[in-house]
Amino acid sequence: MRLFFLKWLLFFGCILFAQNDKKVTTTLSGFVETYYAHDFNSSGSESKLPFMYNYNRHNEVNLNLGLLRAKVDYENTYASIAFHSGTYVDDNYANEKIKFINEAYVGLYLDISKKHSIEVGIMPSYIGFETAASATNLTLTRSILAENSPYFMTGIKYNNTVSGRLKFSLFISNGWQRISRVDSKLAPSIGTQLVYTTATNSLLNWSTFVGEEFNGFDFSTRYFSNLYWDKKWDSQWRTIIGFDFGLQNKSQLGNSTQMWYSPVVISQYTISPKWQTAIRAEYYQDQHNVLVATLDEFKTFGFSMNLDYLLSDKAKFRTELRHFSSENNLFTTSTMNTTSNLFFTSSLCFEF
Repeated sequence: MRLFFLKWLLFFGCILFAQNDKKVTTTLSGFVETYYAHDFNSSGSESKLPFMYNYNRHNEVNLNLGLLRAKVDYENTYASIAFHSGTYVDDNYANEKIKFINEAYVGLYLDISKKHSIEVGIMPSYIGFETAASATNLTLTRSILAENSPYFMTGIKYNNTVSGRLKFSLFISNGWQRISRVDSKLAPSIGTQLVYTTATNSLLNWSTFVGEEFNGFDFSTRYFSNLYWDKKWDSQWRTIIGFDFGLQNKSQLGNSTQMWYSPVVISQYTISPKWQTAIRAEYYQDQHNVLVATLDEFKTFGFSMNLDYLLSDKAKFRTELRHFSSENNLFTTSTMNTTSNLFFTSSLCFEF
């Protein structure tokens, strides 16, 4: 796989340098994040929690995500290819044959003003406000709703910049965080995104998904909505309020509808140019275990406190203490099941 990775980089690099005389614009970027996590409920297993897919190794230093990306612009076309590795890849791409490609897509502008475009390939998800490259996230770890919604999508996407403040996208995909389709007989999934930016440093995002997904027995229609509001109050305060809501029939007959939802509030305060802190309160209910596979109904409250030190404009040292409490004995220790879980996470990341 490493040899494959190097061959791709060499091939891509040769193309870029060969086309320089045709005014090709090339951008190289990357992200590296190492971490240490300690689960105070540790039962001795390597992974911490089955519904978390980042920083999910207990009591060891590891690589969460190492990412290298190349973007190319040429006239009315553009392309991006990125490779990645780390425990994030191990956990999020466990069911995929193609694991080490983070994104690979080609885009085409449909008009001179570049207000309309089409993108085809493996792309970052249009759902949610937290990304895999955590440097821009307000908190170190991801919210439960972010961990249990797509990080990537594969398909064709249409983008329309309606105005300077409003953007619309339509996505036809292979399914819910999936590179390859499970069953070619299933209809493609459909998603939409509306992004509205106000004059007062606010952003309102509404993303939807409709598609046939596995329900434990067969495939049935999943309806999903992600809504969030991102507000920068001033140079120090920033708040994000989000809400996920989903419905899925238990079978194709549609005689039993299963629901899940999750509200979350995150607030960040910039103490000084070098220090930032953030708190998060969240709740996730998936009593039918549509997305969160636990032995009992998943009804969990979460609270976290974050402290970041900005080593430079490209590097951060981040720490976080996070607590979960549930109505049921969802969490385990070395001797018993319990209703709560406390863990500590720290990371050192560099982005260029």
